[in-house]
Amino acid sequence: MYTPAHFEAGSDALSDLLTRPAAANLVTMTPQGLLATLLPFVYDPSIGERGALLTHVARNNAQWSEPVTGEALAILQGADAYISPSWYASKAEHGRVVPTWNYSTAHVYGNLVVHDDPAWLAGQVRRLTDVNEAGFDHPWSVDDAPERYISGQLRAIVGLELVITRIEAKAKLSQNRPDADIGGVVAGLAARGQAKSAADVERARRQ
Repeated sequence: MYTPAHFEAGSDALSDLLTRPAAANLVTMTPQGLLATLLPFVYDPSIGERGALLTHVARNNAQWSEPVTGEALAILQGADAYISPSWYASKAEHGRVVPTWNYSTAHVYGNLVVHDDPAWLAGQVRRLTDVNEAGFDHPWSVDDAPERYISGQLRAIVGLELVITRIEAKAKLSQNRPDADIGGVVAGLAARGQAKSAADVERARRQ
């Protein structure tokens, strides 16, 4: 990933990408060519040297059964937003400004391990559910559904574990702009209801 030094993601930005409830595009090179699937994941830092992303895929999805050539890649995406040059104080000063796009992303590479095991899958599904239900007033639990129904659902999926070998992370959040321009970006994003993008820019500004 092309990453100028001023756009390198700090530890806070990377932690946010890995631990927030989200999905990632899993990309694998196989004898059938490139395969990709958007999958929700849970990050487990205790596995291997750099942690692992745990997820599952439909059994009918051929990606899990196709041999992987080299590393697999999970592409994590944070909030992203169009940045209007009209938000920059610099526009009024000299006009030498153009639009851009802000974003945070991580390319997570690793060795893909397949888990076709009901116990592993049950644990992964519970962890994934707990992470995503945590913000609800009345969170749903796997135990809320009939056990026989859940068992049937588990038979229809296969577990995947991406044991991380390396991560390339980038946070392009207006760090290359003067402070007055950054303030304009934060205000502009907030006014458009893009609170997460505004918060990301403000966080990068303080680092």
